[in-house]
Amino acid sequence: MKKIKAFFKGIKQESKMVRWPSAKSMAKYSGVVLFLMVFFGVYFYGLDLVFTFVKGLVG
Repeated sequence: MKKIKAFFKGIKQESKMVRWPSAKSMAKYSGVVLFLMVFFGVYFYGLDLVFTFVKGLVG
């Protein structure tokens, strides 16, 4: 029982040391992630179109 109490006490102490990002930085990072998702989605879609076109020429 002592080990369980010590474990949860350690969790409580560690959670007090967590530094959460500000709303401004979260918005910035979210914007970067969304931009990269769209960018790479368009990039791979373009590659798919190129490979499909080449396959049509060859086959």
